Amino acid sequence: MILVTGATGNVGRHLVTRLLAADVPVRALTRDPGAADLPEGVEAVAGDLADPESLEGALKGVESVFLVWPSLTAEEAPGVIEAIGRHARRVVYLSSLGVDDGAERQADLINQFHADMERLMEKSGLEQTFLRAGTFAANSLGWAEQVRGGDVVRYPFAGAKAIIHEADIAAVAARVFTEDGHVGAKHILTGPDALTTAQRVQIIGEAIGRTLSFEKTPADVARERMLADGWPPVLVDALLSGADDQPAAVTSTVEEITGAPARTFREWAVEHADAFR
Repeated sequence: MILVTGATGNVGRHLVTRLLAADVPVRALTRDPGAADLPEGVEAVAGDLADPESLEGALKGVESVFLVWPSLTAEEAPGVIEAIGRHARRVVYLSSLGVDDGAERQADLINQFHADMERLMEKSGLEQTFLRAGTFAANSLGWAEQVRGGDVVRYPFAGAKAIIHEADIAAVAARVFTEDGHVGAKHILTGPDALTTAQRVQIIGEAIGRTLSFEKTPADVARERMLADGWPPVLVDALLSGADDQPAAVTSTVEEITGAPARTFREWAVEHADAFR
């Protein structure tokens, strides 16, 4: 039995579907099972990572856990990992490509958070696999309101990122759970191309049949814009703490593990075009 946290999210839904297709028993953790709208055959159970005690029932009989942390606050993480360790033997954690094993402190708040989470799991005695993913394609949905209201996307970062489709993260996770050889691995997952913000905006425009442009904005202006668009303040501050000039490494790990090429950002944009119309 595999417990999938974040089962109603961008990665979790894909993973649940893949595990079901592979006839793997899967249990989905959600705050509200009645509203989860998960595929038939999935056992939806109530639980909240912010309340470690609420996980005991969900973890009974579970061998492995797919862990997606829902915030950048890790106060409850030790309790959650202890709870997992009382029932399961293995955890697969969705981490960040930017984690630097050789750094005493990470370059920004997001990568520091993920590095701290990884260390907690390494000390737990659990078998672990870390999926260090690049920038999620779904992060671009944060521009949807701007696109629906005009032809310019204003954003503070212009640099190239190796964007990854969430379905590819799930495809790798499914293989990690169902194949040998991944315990202790730190898989670096990216899409097939490094794209600048301007290129991503252009691709979204092509997917919806409009000409869009990108305008880089100062951090303070961007913060106001992102908050107005509904981004959580903690996430906004963490994103703005990052650098825009970090190299955008591209890996072939997705294809090596799954046997299929990583999906392109253009494929993602076409699939999600309605969100920008």
